Amino acid sequence: MAVVSNLLARARLAMPGGVSSPVRAFGAVRGDPPFVARGSGAEIFDVDGRAYVDLLGSWGPLILGHAHPAVIEAVERAARDGLSFGATCPAEVELAEAVLRRFPFADKVRFVSTGTEAVMSAVRLARGFTKRQRIVKFEGCYHGHCDALMVKGGSGLATFGVASSAGVPAEVVAMTEVLPLDDEAAVEELFARRGSEIASVVIEPLPANAGLLVQRREFLRTLRRLTREHGALLHFDEVISGFRVAPGGMAQLSGIDPDIVTLGKILGGGMPVGAYLARDEIMQLVAPLGPVYQAGTLSGNPVAMAAGIATLRELDRPGTYEQLERLGAALEKRVATSLRDAGIEHSLSRVGSILGLWMQKSPAPRAFHAIDGRAAERYARLHPLLLAEGVWMAPSYFEVAFISLAHTAEHVERVGQGLDRALQKLAVLVP
Repeated sequence: MAVVSNLLARARLAMPGGVSSPVRAFGAVRGDPPFVARGSGAEIFDVDGRAYVDLLGSWGPLILGHAHPAVIEAVERAARDGLSFGATCPAEVELAEAVLRRFPFADKVRFVSTGTEAVMSAVRLARGFTKRQRIVKFEGCYHGHCDALMVKGGSGLATFGVASSAGVPAEVVAMTEVLPLDDEAAVEELFARRGSEIASVVIEPLPANAGLLVQRREFLRTLRRLTREHGALLHFDEVISGFRVAPGGMAQLSGIDPDIVTLGKILGGGMPVGAYLARDEIMQLVAPLGPVYQAGTLSGNPVAMAAGIATLRELDRPGTYEQLERLGAALEKRVATSLRDAGIEHSLSRVGSILGLWMQKSPAPRAFHAIDGRAAERYARLHPLLLAEGVWMAPSYFEVAFISLAHTAEHVERVGQGLDRALQKLAVLVP
């Protein structure tokens, strides 16, 4: 523990809050964050050598697990040839082709370095294509920290202010309309009033940044119909769901072809990568072909491209998504058993290998306003008890659990037993 205390003190002196991303500070669960030294398969290990079954997977990208041999080999091979060229490389072309095969409604893809950058660029492209300014997003959906969408974003931004961050001018978010999820009438009403001003509707088709708010297909189809009728673009932010729930993400599962898709997380296999893709008519506006400017020295980085290629190749193996479904279902069943046996009011939402835990009455919420804020306090008390039992979950109630191909039935049972013991301790702490 002395090692952790020293690291934490040094980190807080050198970095705001001692972290490079806010939720890592464990503020929502009121604890001191462990320092992770390494990961292997379905487990991570802190600097004291303590092992945890990892249900976070670096917030989603590690669908193969930590340090997968094929990804590590690809990264090492690419790194020996150079870390960055600032020029197009063969792996970039190969990964672009692999992505487009999975999203057949798109003709071209542009690589960037993060999901935030992908969404920011897609918003600019939508405005450039439609020659309109207004963007529509949904309460509880998080699209990175670009200014235009920093409002009612869930997770670390789960607030009700006009802008969810200081430093974001009111004028910037003034052109952002925020609607509730799962509410066709609200969308219909907005389009009736301002349909001719709307450049794009941006949505996580599987919202996973305010818990897992699974949307009805009818709601997503309404968005598709209204955007087409009014000349706006439909933008699926699949930074989390892309490649995880299906090879073609929620676009494939829902049977809905959006106009723009943004990707990240799994696309880099643990390395920083993002992308946006669309049909030719839209992508022709991106520089150097058109007037919508976007650039990045590290875009298409050869090491990150190699990691992405290796990851998608592994996901192409027969039975991959069936295995993820089985593992996800097993985790859901085991967690439900623990909560039921402990007498905890709960509901669970799951799509494939993504699980949402709700420590509140059923049914599982589909909209941000349906989340019981008191449940976040229950989760905050449970989280450190789970850590003590070797179960690593998100340090925020407004997040989800991810399972990977590295997890086994044994890992699921370890999680269940750890949860059982943590809930017993919670019952003592909170009668």
